[in-house]
Amino acid sequence: MKAIVQKEYGSPDVLELGDVERPRIGDGEVLVRVHAAGVDRGVWHLMTGMPYLLRLFGFGLRAPKNPVPGMDVSGVVEAVGKNVTRFRPGDEVFGIGRGTFAEYARVREDKLAPKPGSLTFEESAALAISGLTALQAVRDHGRVEPGQSVLVTGASGGVGTYAVQIAKAFGAEVTGVCGTQKVEMVRSIGADRVIDYTREDFAETKRSFDVILDIGGNSPLSRLRHALAPKGTLVIAGGEGGRWLGGTDRQLRAIMLSPFVSQKLGAFVSPENHEDMLALKELVEAGKVKPILDKTFPLAEAPKAIRYLEEGYVKGKVVVSVESA
Repeated sequence: MKAIVQKEYGSPDVLELGDVERPRIGDGEVLVRVHAAGVDRGVWHLMTGMPYLLRLFGFGLRAPKNPVPGMDVSGVVEAVGKNVTRFRPGDEVFGIGRGTFAEYARVREDKLAPKPGSLTFEESAALAISGLTALQAVRDHGRVEPGQSVLVTGASGGVGTYAVQIAKAFGAEVTGVCGTQKVEMVRSIGADRVIDYTREDFAETKRSFDVILDIGGNSPLSRLRHALAPKGTLVIAGGEGGRWLGGTDRQLRAIMLSPFVSQKLGAFVSPENHEDMLALKELVEAGKVKPILDKTFPLAEAPKAIRYLEEGYVKGKVVVSVESA
């Protein structure tokens, strides 16, 4: 089968289109004929092998253990393992696998869900990873309630666009932070107010927020706390930083400081699970959440897709179309 392959860590230049064997599934796995695969920061981190901390968690010290990148997936079930009960061949699905930049990918049953009928394969390929992170940040960690004021930094990105929509669905008053070229898009997905960070500092506004969702940022804790209400909640979802820790030091500092201040400061790593994918599906089918797609690239141009992501121009999500490969 056709797939994008990398033999070493590095820039998008290490990715190339090649031929590999079709994956073999285990008893609790599903073989998915991939129609589309999402592109996110996780793909970039695993491609570059940074932060180096990742390599210590089983991804490969000198080269990636899985030579085919990609995690978000949408497609059609080709075959199922003998212990799989939720799916059968022919089902349209979305979820999270490994090696999804390929014509076929193996995915655990508990990391798949039925594709929302209102979405295309490309749209549903952009749903799982970013959508789950946003849902868990808003619902489980931010505990957003109707009438609360919520600030979303990185509101124009993959997780941020979902966070804005989900916080609105939970009845919050939402302020999004993004760059000049993305202001109108963030406003169009429901933000009550949009702060252009090139013109205004959210930490210097006169208002404070009940909940701040810091999405993939690098703002100092002191700056975030300054904009947070005295008994407000800060949720750090991801982050960018140095080569070794990649921003996790800031998350650890937040967790360690939280018991000693009136504000609740926290961070999390999103657990990938079937139940929350079903919750996302319900929000989509209720018309409350919709994936925001910026560009779609063919499989052979996956390196261009990742390069476009790392340049910082993306509004919402980027997707690789695999069906035509």
